[in-house]
Amino acid sequence: ANALMGVLGLAHSVVPTAVMFIAFAVMWGLNGWAQSMGAPPAIISLSRWYPLKERGTYYGFFSASHNLGEFFSFLFVGSIVTFAGWQAGFFGSALAGAIGVVIIICWLHDTPESKGLPPVEALAHEKPVPGADKSVKEIQKQVLRTPAVWVLAAASAFMYISRYAINGWGVLFLQEAKGFSDVEAISVVSINALLGILGTVLSGWFSDKLFKGDRKIPALIFGMLNSIALALFLYGGNAMWVNVLAMVLFGIAIGVLICFLGGLMAVDIVPRKATGAALGVVGIASYCAAGIQDVASGWLIDSHITVAADGAKHYDFGPVACFWIAASVISFILPLLNRKQSDLK
Repeated sequence: ANALMGVLGLAHSVVPTAVMFIAFAVMWGLNGWAQSMGAPPAIISLSRWYPLKERGTYYGFFSASHNLGEFFSFLFVGSIVTFAGWQAGFFGSALAGAIGVVIIICWLHDTPESKGLPPVEALAHEKPVPGADKSVKEIQKQVLRTPAVWVLAAASAFMYISRYAINGWGVLFLQEAKGFSDVEAISVVSINALLGILGTVLSGWFSDKLFKGDRKIPALIFGMLNSIALALFLYGGNAMWVNVLAMVLFGIAIGVLICFLGGLMAVDIVPRKATGAALGVVGIASYCAAGIQDVASGWLIDSHITVAADGAKHYDFGPVACFWIAASVISFILPLLNRKQSDLK
């Protein structure tokens, strides 16, 4: 899809605009659909290859791919676009995807059994899980009927609203509300992607080691930190150090929450056979919310712009700021409803 968009970009002078728009929309949709196929199979592989007591550590390491990909795309694709044009950026993305395919083919294996090893449950001497003998289809249906999974999906959805609020609108906010230059605004906002890597990598490890696999308490702590950092960013003034600090705290908090709310807590409460289904529910809710956030935030920002007599635009970010902070608060309150683990395990 990326490569085809690059080809269409090169042919834009001879292809009608309407055709370009429709083709780009279709390719962009296929691109997103294909990307959504990445995380669930990867989580299934993690659950099949690593014991429960170490799942958080490896899941956190894996989840850093969100932030690493985002960070390197700024550097890699951004550099290509700068030197060779926006069409070349799509070819660069296609190349990165092709490298990923080679890695999968060469080194990703289905199960320990496929390589002649016993199941991970036997290797780790884990106790048998009740109902593990049920078919995958039966367990997946149970996942869809489990309120705890849907509660976590809703929590992740609200967290994604606050995440993409900064990624999508943070630069505009710094420019219009605080008078930052383009370079300053982009530099400040990009900090959160970099720090998110640290938060994500460490999140699973310290929940395994310090909280014995319990994710609820650290999810609450970092959920509150997410809201505090967001409030500091939106209401903390124009000083550079304040906004940098806000993005450092926001990046670490979001990194942890992407790991916990974005999948690990849901995966923890279902059998290994249903990890893909649980992550699918969470993923659908998260990205639907991210899309709704774009529309809702855009409407709130656009409807509160005033135009002065000289034609200058003045932005009122008050309403959209309340929307973003409310979403972040709801995201750490919802998991508190899951006081007991699902009956699936």
